[in-house]
Amino acid sequence: MPFAFSRLAQAAACAVTLLILAACGQSAEPSASPTDASPSATASESASPSASATATIKPSTSLDGITLKNAAFGKKPTIKVDAPWAIDKTRVKVMTEGKGAVVNPEYVFAYYQGVNGRTGKVFDGNFGTGQSAVFNLDQVVAGFKTALTGKKVGSRILVAMPGSDGYDSSGGSADAGIEVGDSLIFVIDIVDTVLTGPTGKAITPAAGLPTVTEKDGKPVITLPQGDPPTKLIAQPLTAGTGNKVTADDIIAVNYIAVSWKTGKVIEDKYSAIDGGALSGTIPGWQKGLLGKRVGQRVLLVLPPEYNYPQGSNSPPVEAGDTLVYVVDILYAATQAA
Repeated sequence: MPFAFSRLAQAAACAVTLLILAACGQSAEPSASPTDASPSATASESASPSASATATIKPSTSLDGITLKNAAFGKKPTIKVDAPWAIDKTRVKVMTEGKGAVVNPEYVFAYYQGVNGRTGKVFDGNFGTGQSAVFNLDQVVAGFKTALTGKKVGSRILVAMPGSDGYDSSGGSADAGIEVGDSLIFVIDIVDTVLTGPTGKAITPAAGLPTVTEKDGKPVITLPQGDPPTKLIAQPLTAGTGNKVTADDIIAVNYIAVSWKTGKVIEDKYSAIDGGALSGTIPGWQKGLLGKRVGQRVLLVLPPEYNYPQGSNSPPVEAGDTLVYVVDILYAATQAA
């Protein structure tokens, strides 16, 4: 495959502290397998609710009792509440409406700050760290999932949730000072996501190139008659709507590859998102995807010197073969130092 390593989100997912319900496993060795979007999950065992100070608090029916300092998107918020405080049910307010893509529920990159309503104290957060957390919404507490589902990149979300949508089922969290019944308040800035497919208007490619159609949700590449091109071709098929890919980026993609010699598919990576550093890919990807936009579908025609000049067992490539790729760029961001 084009990547020298994968596992785009595994390390980032394991960096999330309280909000992931399942414990992260051991780091996987670098491999040529597709990126696994989520750590393995096991259901939390339910705990019998115990006596809590929260039980004596009259629950609020709105978010009006919560005030924010530094309420603008991107700024580290200060969350104030007249503790002890509780909420009757999970309530969500969009403080800033983003203009980006609707989040892919498997990949939500965010900064967040959490406050315990009973104590009024911050118990978790990553604002100011320079490293967003990545969430799979099937692995976070119910109130957090409710807050982020269907929201757009660039949004700031305020959410308050009762213990039943927080940590009651796991008996609270002693390390964070969370007791059964505690209501939790979060401010969440959604900074990125991984797209689910190409975006932007279709672009008509130059004549004489391989043609690309679609069947069953994936591209089909048809090669023209004659010898392959001798120069690298990087033809966008959609305009894309995101930022441009840089040489230092981590990227996430779907792609399919065809051998020019045989016309057969040698790789099909449309069943799972794949990812890694652009700098760790084959030369034709490093050159052909550089400067392209997130959301673009790109047709790459790669002469031998730009793919696997000596051939390859995996994927199966004969020495001297030209390869044709269709690549959907779903995410790109510079890796944090």
